[in-house]
Amino acid sequence: MARDQQPERFEIVQTKRRSILSATETLRRLGLAASVLAVVLPGMAAANPVMLVDVGSGRVIEHQEAFRKWYPASLTKLMTAYTTFRSMRSGELSPETIVVMSKHAADQPASKMYFKPGSKLTLDSALKLLIIKSANDVAVAIAETVSGSEGAFVQRMNQETARLGMTSTRFVNPNGLPGKGQYTTARDMALLATAIRREFPEYAGYFSLEGVTTGKKDYPNFNLLVGRFPGADGMKTGYVCASGFNQVSSATRNGRTVISVVLGADSLGARADLSADLLQKGLTTSVAGNRLEQLAPYGEGQDQVTDISAEICNPQARKVRSEGRDDAGRMKLTSPYIREMGRAPTMSFAGLIPGSEPVQTAKGNGAGEIANVPIPKPRPTF
Repeated sequence: MARDQQPERFEIVQTKRRSILSATETLRRLGLAASVLAVVLPGMAAANPVMLVDVGSGRVIEHQEAFRKWYPASLTKLMTAYTTFRSMRSGELSPETIVVMSKHAADQPASKMYFKPGSKLTLDSALKLLIIKSANDVAVAIAETVSGSEGAFVQRMNQETARLGMTSTRFVNPNGLPGKGQYTTARDMALLATAIRREFPEYAGYFSLEGVTTGKKDYPNFNLLVGRFPGADGMKTGYVCASGFNQVSSATRNGRTVISVVLGADSLGARADLSADLLQKGLTTSVAGNRLEQLAPYGEGQDQVTDISAEICNPQARKVRSEGRDDAGRMKLTSPYIREMGRAPTMSFAGLIPGSEPVQTAKGNGAGEIANVPIPKPRPTF
């Protein structure tokens, strides 16, 4: 996962190609089978979910397999953020609320910050690390801060899911790590993203950050559109083998905001290209579709969660992703709507409260301790 997510090394390589949506519409008019779409839409397997929605009107501009159940991966953190925003709006918490890293949070698998148990940071910093770094340990620490325990927070997440009308979504954790019974759809993710943009404009800045810094290390945004696609203002990316490369994106121009959802792309670069093409279409197309909540369920894949691990996590797929980089290891992006940033990303501070990190000791039972490892003896010279 770490190798596929290195935005600081990416270079924009612009080449002309047909818009993904224009190609889709052409094929539909010709009555070609869905299997042909995979050839014309590189980076997107046949029948993978796609959504494009106008936030202001709530109308759907484009959709494909919108009700196919999919693994959300770190898109789950959009609901973690939304649930936290709701708590902040109610006055339970504020950006200055202290988030303490518990041992349970610190024990979460990577991607994470590796903060020691007992470390403290503000909720403001925690939200930045949740959204931009996609830190799994911070997601659990936020959950425990909001609801007292991870389990109680997940229950709250699912209550929000039901309230928003996300009828085909269920969460089992706040970070998107693989778990039995966790799934979503492109339609539901579009509902959630739209709710975030409409209900919490004061927190929109969290999603549009180009990167964050702890003061010791910088973390560029995994969303390659931020700072590169005109009008891009963030949202969230996600990846596990079972889901492929997911991305929820938003962009605003001339007072109009659109949201795209891409699930199951075959690389980080492909999901960025597809998202850019969708957003460009949305920002330059008149809205005439049904309202998002009125979109009737259709298609297959509504009973079982799609798992594309075999397509994504195999030697050949990794080789293809590797070949999608130039000689310097930088990702090649092909959408004509993505531009070279031409500068280093601007970093926003998101680190621990000074002096809050526990002191490591060699012995004892306090938080933040390290193992009592003996000092190695010099090797014999003979």
